[in-house]
Order: sequence, then structure tokens, then C-alpha cells
Amino acid sequence: MTQFKAYETVFHGEPAIGLQAGKYEAIMLAHVGGNLIAFRDNESGYRFLREPAESEMESFKSNPGVHGIPVLFPPNRYEDGRFPWKGKVLNFPVNEPATGNHLHGFLHTAAWEVEEFGVAGHESFVTVKIDVDEQHAIYQYLPFRFTVKLTYSLGADGLRQHLFVKNNGEEEMPCLLAFHTAVNVPFAQGSSSEDCTAKLTIGKRWALNDRMLPTGEFQELSKEELLLQGEGISPFFAAMDNHYTAAPQNGRNRMELTDRKEGAVLVYDVGTSYKQWMVWNSGAAGGFFCPEPHVNLVNAPNVDLPAEEIGLFSLKAGEIWEETSRFYVKPI
Repeated sequence: MTQFKAYETVFHGEPAIGLQAGKYEAIMLAHVGGNLIAFRDNESGYRFLREPAESEMESFKSNPGVHGIPVLFPPNRYEDGRFPWKGKVLNFPVNEPATGNHLHGFLHTAAWEVEEFGVAGHESFVTVKIDVDEQHAIYQYLPFRFTVKLTYSLGADGLRQHLFVKNNGEEEMPCLLAFHTAVNVPFAQGSSSEDCTAKLTIGKRWALNDRMLPTGEFQELSKEELLLQGEGISPFFAAMDNHYTAAPQNGRNRMELTDRKEGAVLVYDVGTSYKQWMVWNSGAAGGFFCPEPHVNLVNAPNVDLPAEEIGLFSLKAGEIWEETSRFYVKPI
């Protein structure tokens, strides 16, 4: 009989919520960016997400961007920290000196609140949230009243992620999000990266300038990128910090990581609201890569292209945006 549990626990000294659904296990660090830091198949010995070691916890907490599933809001880079919005200019701190840009927004370093955890039907779940208003530190940069809720549910079909954003204020607000999802390559203990190929529903590649900002032009895909788009290729074929449009295939927008030795495929189906992909592999160093679903083009408010084309989404007073993603394993 499948066992479902949701419980308080500790991850390397940090308070956490643990989920169990049969062979699957997940761990949420609400107070460190609402980060789902672990998703595991304990029966097969799979660890799908890059987890920090105990000795890495202090560096992880100071820069929680490359482990687990960090929430980016607004995501990626903004030129000189400038964020033009509805006739005003919001000013974000320049936190990437090498490019002179603001990078990754404010939610992945913020403390989230655990709203609820438990078992519902054939899933265990946890919901974390962050409410921003005039009293919240984030309000000085994003002067809007809003709520972000993130629910992870674990069941026999893997891990489901539900993201909910509501504008609680009166002014129209930007709704720009991404996940800097760090996927282990390989995810199986007995495999190597040479056993693995990745496939993503990428479309066109955006040209980036020397500050890693889109020029508005596209670059031709290389033969390796065509394989990434098609039958699959090692995610370490070259150093990647590349930005692409999303081009759903067969109605779905997803990353697939195939382990030929295990005969297993990890599917990360992110939903079609994510109009762009960022793919980063830490200089092709191996061990992990980040297929990052983005709502919006990098630096979108500073780019003179149609809002719908670049995912420059907004929420008016009382409006809600939500999307559901899923991780699951299928046989080759």
C-alpha cells in the first residue's frame, strides 16, 4: 500500500517540509526562497535535482540560485537595474558587476511562509506563499501588493508544481517569472553524464550582446542545438548560457533527460505559459544543467518588441495568473 506523508523535518540544519508518496520523496525549504531542494526516487536511487551538501549550506543560502528549483521574480537580467513600467522606471540593485545588470529578482532569496502541508487524496503536498505589501522589504523595488503561492504535490505520477500569482493592489503589475531548475546529470547513481542526452522544446535562439542582454535579433541554431531541439544531445556539448523562444511540440513545452543505461527518461513538462527558455550549464562543467522555463524574454521591459511576443505579462487589480508544471519518469 502506497504511503503518503507530509511532515516537518530538517535539511542540513535548515527547517524543512518533507513529502513522501511511496518511492518518491521531496523536501521544501520555505525560508530559503521557497526552494524545493530535493526530489528523489528512493527505490531506484534517483536524485533528480542538484542538492547542496551539508558543507555547502552557507554558500547556498547566500546565493541560492543553482540548487533545487529557485523562483525568479522578475527573472534574469535587467539593463542597469532599470525596469520601465507603465510610464515609471523601477530601479533594481545592480548585483552582477560584470555586466552592470540586475540579476534574478527578489523571491529566490526571500523567506516564504508555509501556508499548509498534508495529504489530500493520493498525494502529499506543501503550499508556501509570500505576501508583498508596503511593509515587505521587496516593496521598495516592486511597489505592488501581491501574493505568490507555490504548491508542490507528490504522488504516484511524480511531482506536480502549481504557481499562483494574484494582484492584491489597484495598480497594474508585471507578472514575470522563471525557475532556475537545477537538474542532475546523471540523476541515477550508477550512470555517468555520457549515458545521458537532453531534449528541449526550444525554438529560435536570441542573440545576446556582451552584457548578456537580447539584441532583438535571432541567431541560427547550430547543428548541436538542432539535436537539442530534436532527437537529443549531451547537455554539455558546449558552454551554454543561451536564451531561446519556446516552441511546444505535440502540445507540450518540456525538457526530457534520457539515461540510456537506466532506460529511463526524466520529463520536465513546464506548461505553455512559459514563452522562453534559458539553458545554462555552468560552463559545461558537468554534473548538472539548468533548463529554465521563463515567462518572459530577458530584459523584456527594455526591449522594443510586442509584449505578447516577449512574454511581457501583467496583472490588473484583482487578476490571477497560474500555471502547472510536472516532473515524471517514463521508460525509453
